[in-house]
Amino acid sequence: MKVIADLHIHGKYSRATSEQMNLTEIARYAKIKGLNLVGTGDFTHTSWFKEIEETAVQDGDSNLFKLKNNDSPVRFMLQTEVCTIWDHKGESKKVHHVILTPTLETATQINERLARFGNLASDGRPILNASASQVVEEVMSVSGENMVFPAHAWTPWFSIFGAFSGFDTMEDCYQDMTKHIHALETGLSSDPPMNWRLSKLDHYALLSNSDCHSFWPWRIGREANIFELQSLTYKEVTDAIIANDPAHFKYTIETDPAYGKYHWTGHRNCKISMPPQEAIKFGNQCPVCRRKLTKGVEQRVEELADRPSNYKRDRAPGFWRLLPLSEVIATVLDSGSPSTQTVWKKYSSLIERFGDEYNVLIEAPLEAMMEVVEAPIAQAIVKVREGTAKVAPGYDGVYGQLILGIDTPAPKTKVAPQATNVQKSMSDFW
Repeated sequence: MKVIADLHIHGKYSRATSEQMNLTEIARYAKIKGLNLVGTGDFTHTSWFKEIEETAVQDGDSNLFKLKNNDSPVRFMLQTEVCTIWDHKGESKKVHHVILTPTLETATQINERLARFGNLASDGRPILNASASQVVEEVMSVSGENMVFPAHAWTPWFSIFGAFSGFDTMEDCYQDMTKHIHALETGLSSDPPMNWRLSKLDHYALLSNSDCHSFWPWRIGREANIFELQSLTYKEVTDAIIANDPAHFKYTIETDPAYGKYHWTGHRNCKISMPPQEAIKFGNQCPVCRRKLTKGVEQRVEELADRPSNYKRDRAPGFWRLLPLSEVIATVLDSGSPSTQTVWKKYSSLIERFGDEYNVLIEAPLEAMMEVVEAPIAQAIVKVREGTAKVAPGYDGVYGQLILGIDTPAPKTKVAPQATNVQKSMSDFW
């Protein structure tokens, strides 16, 4: 059974999240995207936990959940994200973690334990005055079936390898609880090849999730994980992550890491961005205002890497670089936003013909798409699929920009080289 999972999202009680972000809407747009498994987001929040109880019901003995009185094929896994802030050797450390758990009972026990470290009702992603190892110890004491992994591992702030408040190794962060960590989340600004450059990460599964704050299809599922399982259950999914075997954990869906908001080093106010070598040349100072640049993920990876940039791990799950369909259409139409009526009309036509967004992005033949939308849109989708589209790198909180070369204006920032997709057809299991 093919499982396409986005295991890190947020509910409506998280800051900067849509008030319409409820399980019904999440399931609706997850289906349009092509997902069949999604995290619930934020089970630590009292009001959201109650909404999960009222809206969803456990799906048999799978330890997953489905909507009540709704025939949606989308299943939910209980999930939350927490922020830990603590002092470590005289420095303030700030790291986000994703927590997965199988039942409402175990979620309740986790909440009872974590409530001692902070106000869980303050935000969907609560701030805990606890170390990473303390949180893992509390969570794993509830049940060995629980799972914890670092969120968006490379972003400059609030991440395990973050340039400003992170660590250089998993062991430094999680201490004696590292034995319970089996995966890390790469985040939008990094992808598997970047993480393969660190030999010390070889035995960790590399997960890709959206961390979305809205259900729109250019947010939910923009990154995801693809499994081949006997059946869709909590245990089969988590076992596949722990084993990290490409026989069951097949691929991740990745945005081009240059699309992420922190890929290159830069300074948003001065509209300055640069690759690692150039940032080092400038002493990581903005050449315009002389303030400190926000160190990008590519530069941070370069600092910690012990392998060359073209290194490829054996027996690792593959990856497929895509960009949200709405973003591709918006770029071709030069609409400025994926939410315009014009973009939605084109998007909906493609979904109606091919079933869901992933099928459009990965499987739909060029000629068939050209029967539904204009040739430049169909050609752009194929360029993204084949990895021949380029992305001007994001930096300092600014998303990267897609460059198609199909009668579209080029952005003014420099263009990072396009890495090659894994050389294997998705049709092997799609």
